[in-house]
Amino acid sequence: MPKLPIISGNAVIKKLEKHGYRVVRQKGSHVRLRHLNSFELKPITVPLHKTIKHGLLNQIIKDAKLTIEQFIEL
Repeated sequence: MPKLPIISGNAVIKKLEKHGYRVVRQKGSHVRLRHLNSFELKPITVPLHKTIKHGLLNQIIKDAKLTIEQFIEL
């Protein structure tokens, strides 16, 4: 299993948009994304920080029903 990358909030949003998520709203430094084609997937909140900690990034990947390998390839 590869290591999680050190990545910013904006980079996470760009990767999730490639997977089919779209920005629904933003409040302060947090952006809410929702998948366009599937209501089974949870809406995801991503903070716009310089770096996202590994625990939060791992949870975002799980909520999007992706593997770490799939997320890195996006």
